[in-house]
Amino acid sequence: MNYKDLANLIFPEAKEISYYEEKYPERNLAEGAIVTRFAPSPTGFVHIGGLYQGLIARKLANQTGGVFFLRVEDTDQKREVENGIVGIVDSLKEFGFEPDEGMISENKGKGNYGPYKQSQRKEIYQAYAKYLIEQGKAYPCFCTPEEVEEIRAKQEAAKIRPGYYGVWAKCRNVTVEEAMERIKNGEQYIIRFKSPGREDRKIKHHDVIKGNVDFPENDQDIVIIKADGLPTYHFAHAIDDHLMRTTHVIRGDEWLSSVPLHLQLFHELGFKAPKYAHIAPIMKNDEGNKRKLSKRKDPEAAVSYYAEEGIPELAVKEYLLNIANSTFENWRRANPDKTIDEFELQLNKMSVSGALFDMVKLLDVSKIVISKMTAEEVYKKSLEWAQKYDKDLETLLQDKEYALKVFGIERGNKKPRKDISKWSDVKENISYMYDEEFEKDGSEYPYQVINDKESIEKILKLYIEKYYDENDDKQTWFDKIKELAGEMGYAKEVKEFKENPDMYKAHVGDVSTVLRVALTKRTNTPDMYEIMQVLGKDRIANRFVRQLGQS
Repeated sequence: MNYKDLANLIFPEAKEISYYEEKYPERNLAEGAIVTRFAPSPTGFVHIGGLYQGLIARKLANQTGGVFFLRVEDTDQKREVENGIVGIVDSLKEFGFEPDEGMISENKGKGNYGPYKQSQRKEIYQAYAKYLIEQGKAYPCFCTPEEVEEIRAKQEAAKIRPGYYGVWAKCRNVTVEEAMERIKNGEQYIIRFKSPGREDRKIKHHDVIKGNVDFPENDQDIVIIKADGLPTYHFAHAIDDHLMRTTHVIRGDEWLSSVPLHLQLFHELGFKAPKYAHIAPIMKNDEGNKRKLSKRKDPEAAVSYYAEEGIPELAVKEYLLNIANSTFENWRRANPDKTIDEFELQLNKMSVSGALFDMVKLLDVSKIVISKMTAEEVYKKSLEWAQKYDKDLETLLQDKEYALKVFGIERGNKKPRKDISKWSDVKENISYMYDEEFEKDGSEYPYQVINDKESIEKILKLYIEKYYDENDDKQTWFDKIKELAGEMGYAKEVKEFKENPDMYKAHVGDVSTVLRVALTKRTNTPDMYEIMQVLGKDRIANRFVRQLGQS
């Protein structure tokens, strides 16, 4: 009896691996084209770190004319959550990362290199496990979980490296005859890889991001096929990346220590290994200490957080590219109107240590992204967000024509307004433009330099009776406010006030503030001329009268 007999007994139905090598040939792509994948497990929400890896993988494939695919690694079915795959697919779609190939729903995929769901590829893994057994590179292990735990306990007591290797690999040297007899007798078993490695030997590896790294060889006889017939992650990913013709594996650096095992698996299976690029995790500043963004502690770790807050997906992508390449910020400054597709990402420019996630910076990026949108885009996206998350805002936005005028204030010019950083800001930023919201606001008017009742009343009355004309252009409008300032005995120019501060109690800017506060109850708003143009004379007069009645 030989290894082939053992392999046939264990996997009688498995095909020859040549069948799969022909079925999934080398891809017909231009030289230099990169094939990448996003390969999450459906075990919970999509983490921002996963999205970060997906963005980088997608970008590299796109900029080289390659392929980006979505593979779902669901071999650990105990940890799988309901609708986990749909959540992954929807998250990628929301952020414009739709894959060229791969899963598009819970059970469907597109592309010629599928199935793209590991639980649907069982026969493929078994074919390659059978091949390794035939080569004497894998074997059935009959150790029970209790026996494996006992081995670990002995190793820990002896203070030696834990694992199933060397003299501790009890089933490694079971003969073919004995193994076949035990299988025929109905004993339970799993399949282990027979590692040819030795821990006292080193391997040299070049990581695309980390550079040259040395590791001890892998000598562990890892499980490759579990008792349920499904593979472990390590075995499945090697076969999948080979057959799907992945050229670059972009993954978190928590996998760096697995490189010796993964390279060994590729070598023993007769595959060319892909290039590995291990990305440093996204970190958070926690009271002066850096730590990884945590699913448990940090709401911003979940991709769903950005939709709930109303942070545009483009802003998130811009910010992640900022983290990914230090050159992005300068590129964006030099190319304010280009799309991110035109930026060339370089893996060798990525940080070796973890980049800090800065929500303030992200919201600044988001303000710029929203400031470049048209009023129509801001209206559409605000409404879509409001329909899911804010019924009051949805009600405000029912009059589309008026809402477009509101969103059009200070938009589309050289220095557009930057007061909105996320859709959840919108209601707060536009509520004063709606009479019902303005009247509901019971806060005091925050007058500044000019705050005595008599002066305020005089400014408001004079302005509406003598100076306001809704047909004035912006320069005429402002000149009239200067005239009003002069009539009140204030400086008509700020410069004039600064040169002779003892001569004046206030200046034209302070008069503008009185008008602004009476109109909006705010000291900081977009352009007041445009606000007045949208409100119109009657509503302006009503607000001034209301203020006069309260002052």
